[in-house]
Amino acid sequence: MFSLLSKIRERIKDKIGERRQLFHAMDFQSLMYPCFTFGRILGMHPYKINTLPFEISKPCYIISIITVCVFFFSSLIITINIPEWFGPHRNISKLIELVSLQIVGTFITIVTFVLSGPRIRLLKSILQISSRLSSESYQKPSILIHIKDIFGIFFLLVYTIKDCYKWRISVSLKLSALYFNLVSFQMNMLYINCIYVLTACFKKIDNDLKNLLIMCDQPHSVKWFCFTQRKSHLLMKLKALKKLHLEISNSVRMLNIIFSPQILATIVTIIIVITFELHFNVISWQNGLSIGWMKQIKNRITMPYVVFHAIKIALITWTCQTGKNQVIKINTTVHDVLNSTDDEQIKREVLKILISLFIVLIFYIMIHFLYTE
Repeated sequence: MFSLLSKIRERIKDKIGERRQLFHAMDFQSLMYPCFTFGRILGMHPYKINTLPFEISKPCYIISIITVCVFFFSSLIITINIPEWFGPHRNISKLIELVSLQIVGTFITIVTFVLSGPRIRLLKSILQISSRLSSESYQKPSILIHIKDIFGIFFLLVYTIKDCYKWRISVSLKLSALYFNLVSFQMNMLYINCIYVLTACFKKIDNDLKNLLIMCDQPHSVKWFCFTQRKSHLLMKLKALKKLHLEISNSVRMLNIIFSPQILATIVTIIIVITFELHFNVISWQNGLSIGWMKQIKNRITMPYVVFHAIKIALITWTCQTGKNQVIKINTTVHDVLNSTDDEQIKREVLKILISLFIVLIFYIMIHFLYTE
């Protein structure tokens, strides 16, 4: 009896180990494992990541409260004392940049912590929906997703240390800047990963709709809708797809509502970084306009940071565009199905899917517009 229980435990541990293996994701949890791990270290993911479904861990939640409070009050003190730390020969542009980033970083951290409850409900919803996907849907993209999550964290660690050493500012400001950068990056990557999973779910719906046509005796004809013996089967399939689509649509709506503050704050951060790092460091006014593009060694550390933000914004834009294109594909497929039948009951089911498609498309267009602008 005890040997049987030990064998079962060993098998469970082996399965968990396989699911956690880097670059070989098998499900939603293993795909998000690096993102969840870094988020938990930062205090922004106070959940039990080894349980199904996700549950809030009380010890982690208490640690999150302490972490956020410490960095919030530290940020207030730092923001007030930044002008004094620079001394009489202060760099005004760097001073304004640091104060602005402190304010935006504090906002992102507080909003992220406050939305921990809605975020766990969103993750539960996506976990349930994504359980319908095959393991192959996770394996290939897991390489890119895990690399970007891990590389981005280490890049920010190295860059923040170098940048703070260059300006020789206080240790508290270094830690505060590093923490805010990591939290902002973590939330952006979580947003990208969730969009990818939802896009994969939309792709599954599109494939299922097409498979209904392929299963017919006459794939290039629409007369298969007229066969009475297939009508009940088609209605059952369409209702199941409609239910799945409504679940995905609700998740997309929740995703955009929960992450909208962080997205707007990220846009503000990028504007601040590009404005101050490029304009004040690369372009200078000395008896007229002078552009010193990467000529000074002290400014070379600026460019990787700007490029990093450009890549991040490109990733988010590309992910949103991919999701929008997938919704448009489903829209086309649904129109084909709608035009191919004269049955009113089937038309009603298809129209319900079409209406929810337009709602999801509006959300994708709004987010895509924010980032492209």
